[in-house]
Amino acid sequence: MTDLTPLYRKLDAWIDAHFDEQVRFLQALVQVPTDTPPGNNAPHAERTAELLQAFGYQAERHAVPQAEVKAYGLESITNLIVRRKYGEGPTIALNAHGDVVPPGEGWTHDPYGGEIDNGAMYGRATAVSKSDFSTFTFATRALESLGLPLRGGVELHFTYDEEFGGEMGPGWLLAQGLTQPDLMIAAGFSYQVVTAHNGCLQMEVTVHGEMAHAAIPDSGTDALQGAVHILNALHALNTGYKKITSQVEGITHPYLNVGRIEGGTNTNVVPGKVIFKLDRRMIPEENPAEVEDAIRKTIDDAANTFNPPRGGRLLKVDVRRMLLANAMKPLTGNQPLVDAIQKHGGEVFGEPIAAVGTPLYTDVRLYVERGIPGVIYGAGPRTVRESNAKRSDEHVQLQDLRRATQVVARTLLDLLR
Repeated sequence: MTDLTPLYRKLDAWIDAHFDEQVRFLQALVQVPTDTPPGNNAPHAERTAELLQAFGYQAERHAVPQAEVKAYGLESITNLIVRRKYGEGPTIALNAHGDVVPPGEGWTHDPYGGEIDNGAMYGRATAVSKSDFSTFTFATRALESLGLPLRGGVELHFTYDEEFGGEMGPGWLLAQGLTQPDLMIAAGFSYQVVTAHNGCLQMEVTVHGEMAHAAIPDSGTDALQGAVHILNALHALNTGYKKITSQVEGITHPYLNVGRIEGGTNTNVVPGKVIFKLDRRMIPEENPAEVEDAIRKTIDDAANTFNPPRGGRLLKVDVRRMLLANAMKPLTGNQPLVDAIQKHGGEVFGEPIAAVGTPLYTDVRLYVERGIPGVIYGAGPRTVRESNAKRSDEHVQLQDLRRATQVVARTLLDLLR
């Protein structure tokens, strides 16, 4: 078997020599906001395509029809595909998403500045996952710098719908028949290579009561009290969920969270309507349809046991599913990816790289559901929490960015040589 160590060293050296350029590339990506919502992300795709053009990479622009985007609740989406074909053999897709949650409060650095402080770059999406726009682009460029005959090809998939579930990102590209890779690596968020993740059910619950003057509350039905009654029943489910254990390392148990609630018209008015949104994380062993049915039953039972004032209107509850994201389950064909990343991650980082599941959910599942073996790996700290992803002062250590790029480049060489 040919010893590829000299080639690995060449890849590492090329990445080192071009690392300042990679950092500037990432800064330029961070400096174009992609808050989702509202989700006006086509301008970022245009900027990305311009930056890629400077490297000689032609990005196909695949704009999702405006009517579909609007109906989905966003403003604009243009997904990008860069195809690098080398010969006969497997096509490896490298996917990262450019949409991000809004920055929120508490930042000590400009969330869109890409500022570098003490060896780290700060800004929204520096860790998840504009960082891997740069990781995957520069790993591919490093591979091509060797000038060797290669098999197969690489596709860069830069998409803009992970935060809403991925159906208008990778899901749309795959459904349109625009890509059908053989293997894929998606943007990472830790040193680990992730092979499985939770599913997610998100629902919007609207509780209807009857408005009344606060001075005569018994003349109406308080929708907020009704919502609290339902919320108590939902939160009580977590006690039982903690007794359910996943067999996937890195994933513990299911969990239900209510992340948003709104309602009422004024302080002196009994609320006639309250809306809340829940998020139910599903371990890979659970059946999503059964989970949804159980949640709906809990809501119905609680609504039916709420006692309004005498003569008051009974609660009416509407439940709308917002998202049903299946869990990512490992496909046997992902083993070459796992083996290569663990091997090179161990060498480059100087520590073992575990293959685990994660309680997060991602749009990687959309590839896996179509039979495309995939893993999650890219630039990140040892754990998601260390990077402040989706919190104030999100950041990536530049040394981690450099090393992850080297690992991905080496992995591509192994699979396409």
